[in-house]
Amino acid sequence: MKSTTREFELGRHHVKLETGHVARQAGGAVLASMGESMVLATCVALRGADPGKDFFPLRVDYQERTYAAGKIPGGFFRREGRPSEKETLTARLIDRPLRPLFPQGFRNEVQVVATVLSLDPEVDPDVLALIASSAAVSLSGAPFAGPMAAVRVGYRDEDYLLNPGFSEVESSALNLVVAGTRESVLMVESEAQELSEEVMLGAVMYGHEQLQTVLEQITLLVGEAGAPAWSDGQPAAADAGLQAEVEQALAAPLQEAYAIDDKLQRRDRLSGVRRECTERITERLGEGAEALAQLPGLIGAAEKAYVRTRLLDSGVRMDGRSAETVRPISAEVGILPRAHGSALFTRGETQALVVSTIGTDRDAQIIDAIEGEYRDRFMLHYNFPPYCVGEAGFIGSPKRREIGHGRLARRALSAVMPGEDSFPYVVRMVAEITESNGSSSMATVCGGSLSLMEAGVPLRAPVAGIAMGLIKEGERFVILSDIMGDEDHLGDMDFKVAGTARGVTALQMDIKVIGITREIMRQALQQARQGRMHILECMNAVLSAPRQEMSEYAPRVITVKIDPERIRDVIGKGGSTIRAITEQTGAVIDISDDGTVKIFSYDKEARDAARHKVEQLTTDIKVGEIYEGRVARLMDFGAFVNILPGKDGLVHISQISNTRVEQVSDYLREGETVRVKVLEVDRQGRVRLSMKAVGGG
Repeated sequence: MKSTTREFELGRHHVKLETGHVARQAGGAVLASMGESMVLATCVALRGADPGKDFFPLRVDYQERTYAAGKIPGGFFRREGRPSEKETLTARLIDRPLRPLFPQGFRNEVQVVATVLSLDPEVDPDVLALIASSAAVSLSGAPFAGPMAAVRVGYRDEDYLLNPGFSEVESSALNLVVAGTRESVLMVESEAQELSEEVMLGAVMYGHEQLQTVLEQITLLVGEAGAPAWSDGQPAAADAGLQAEVEQALAAPLQEAYAIDDKLQRRDRLSGVRRECTERITERLGEGAEALAQLPGLIGAAEKAYVRTRLLDSGVRMDGRSAETVRPISAEVGILPRAHGSALFTRGETQALVVSTIGTDRDAQIIDAIEGEYRDRFMLHYNFPPYCVGEAGFIGSPKRREIGHGRLARRALSAVMPGEDSFPYVVRMVAEITESNGSSSMATVCGGSLSLMEAGVPLRAPVAGIAMGLIKEGERFVILSDIMGDEDHLGDMDFKVAGTARGVTALQMDIKVIGITREIMRQALQQARQGRMHILECMNAVLSAPRQEMSEYAPRVITVKIDPERIRDVIGKGGSTIRAITEQTGAVIDISDDGTVKIFSYDKEARDAARHKVEQLTTDIKVGEIYEGRVARLMDFGAFVNILPGKDGLVHISQISNTRVEQVSDYLREGETVRVKVLEVDRQGRVRLSMKAVGGG
């Protein structure tokens, strides 16, 4: 089998791209490796478009095989099942920069599959999958304005890190993935530790500069082994006469429809405008006319052109705002009486009900990732029900969009969450999007920040988020703050920025056109900062700092440090001791290997009782100390008294009373509680006690 390879260095890792050796029946296939991580990416593009589709049917699947890390899957079936969150998020990461590189109007079915075959413990395969997928599509010969490439960028000690590994990312103040072509950035996904806009912009531009090496190698690979470019893949040119007729017919109705401020009313009127235009032209051309297939696309293009031209010419948006204006904001906290923390955040026609729940260590989510199992102490779940956009639809398991939006909001808030040492609780946040007209993920960030602070979670600072848009025609452009859904759909950029007053904590950017310059991105970041500061001011007017006390319905924790050698004393044989403490007190007890004991309970008396028992189990008996103990058994020569769990001492008959004792049973009964003083602990650990030393007789 003849294969073609390209090899190069990316940061401190060696990268190899190979085609022609594996998956030769796919339209394009690349076996890519970085270090010891390996990904197989394939592309199949079907000839012939489906005339019934009014969208581009691109499907991207990213799948991780556990054998890649030398593991057998868990669960009953012992095989991989539905995609994990990481797989779903990486599939979205690949899709976002690939999709805009296909021609407008392209309706052929395309599927890209990226499979992780081997995992290097230091190399996250997501960027490798992006590179391999771009190469596979480029090799297929399908119409594609690529190649596209991607790199990861870190930031430490005021220096950017190219392609950092897992361990380097953990110590980095930035984890940013940037994808782009030779001319333009297409996609950015990042989380940061309150970095400045200048540092974030520098990271994007640094990443775009570094990915040029990857683009060059993919281009050389395609030049050597790529399939011939399709001659029939380009969409048919629009009928110029029909296009002019559509534009003329829609001119006045669109002006009328876009003068309506209310989203649902505007949507209904626009549906009527499209229907009336379709009926009029169908009546003229006759049913079955070939040109009618172009009509939906021409109507959409006319609508897009009208909105864009209006914005560029007047700077006035469809709801009457200027480019920099943020929609009216309202916020409420504590609206759910039994929830630990709740907030209702409304910005224009977008609204999020965000609820925070505080739990114990046992509530942490166990993530069985191929790179290793870990426990997630902060969970954020985002729900987007159909009613929030005035629709009726199926409600089931979360879709890719919900998972992606939830993860973006989680990235934005993670940077300010307290560490386990200062806040030993698990937190789950749920965002219910109750209304949506643009940037519900950023509403989740704002509502989530308020919800956490209302729950008493000691955030380092409040966090707000804003979505920015762009309309660009040639050299003319306008940047839009707090975009609505229609502006997102008809615009050229969706640019979400979240952060504190100090700096950026998350940034996500998707660009649909070529030619977005550094200056445009700089202006967008600065305008986003202005908007973020305004939103933070509105939020601070409602709640500016975390509550000093958590909800009365939230669990509390007491932390006790014991000698690790004494852990077995607390656990007991087969867990009997710790189980007994839990049953007796009702508290939940977790013990770490370093001797940290966490005692959780909703009831203070239960926590204190459990702590007392743990301390008794791990405390050494001290000579001279006075204890309150229970008489365990009587002997002729004295009585054994239990002074600590599992620890008895002997009160000799001579130490029971100041008077002469003939019979021990005359003074003591089994089960009786007495006060005793420790006289001695000998080398064998035997304990001598005295009652008369504390006035016992």
